Amino acid sequence: MVRINFPNEVAERLKFYVYRLIDPRDGQTFYVGKGKRNRIFQHATGALKKKSGDEDAADLKLQRIKEITSAGLQVAHVIHRHGIEDEKIAFQIEAAVMDAYPGLTNRVSGHGASDYGVRHVEEVIAEYSASPFEVQEPLILINITTSYSDETRNIYDSVRGCWRIDRNKAEAYRLVLAQRRGLVVGAFRPTRWVPATPAYFPWLDEDFPLRSGFEGEQAEIRIANLYVNRRVPEEYRARGAANPIRFITPAN
Repeated sequence: MVRINFPNEVAERLKFYVYRLIDPRDGQTFYVGKGKRNRIFQHATGALKKKSGDEDAADLKLQRIKEITSAGLQVAHVIHRHGIEDEKIAFQIEAAVMDAYPGLTNRVSGHGASDYGVRHVEEVIAEYSASPFEVQEPLILINITTSYSDETRNIYDSVRGCWRIDRNKAEAYRLVLAQRRGLVVGAFRPTRWVPATPAYFPWLDEDFPLRSGFEGEQAEIRIANLYVNRRVPEEYRARGAANPIRFITPAN
């Protein structure tokens, strides 16, 4: 049986810790997190409670855990660093460990990853030397740092879905910008917003009723030149924000 908790004396001494979940079938780390006490064990118990069709079935971490347990195996739990007094430091260590393991199932990237995370030197230069864009019309800004991280999808597919988004509200916006690590990498004109189903998004295995995405085309060159390869202004870069979507309107 998999252990479901630490002895009390152990939990107290661990303080904050950063941990990894490992798939015993291939030895790959598929999730990195930080927590206290018994947080490391709660993912497995949570996965067993989820039913097919739940919104959280979209969580690749839970899918992976279910696959492991269905194979009669157990997730391997590893404490990467413990005894951390400050939660802010724990966040920073978690983000650094996440950067070291590509292809994780984490829904949200590491704390500060979009601003300070791993990237090529050329990307650092491009971000900090680029001028910020100015908002010319109402737009939706979507952070694709996670969805584009494995680069198996192109920018268009990475930004178009599937998101937890108010579809009625989204339909009032005629421009979608894809930003990655603080730099705008694509501008698109949605032609329609559609439900998150395999018919519209071939990489999905099932329908997710609470999510939506769009079909569209690249924005005209004049508009693209206003935004693409421009830096996202500081006021639109909420530090540590879990929601990758921002609705933005011109100041005037």
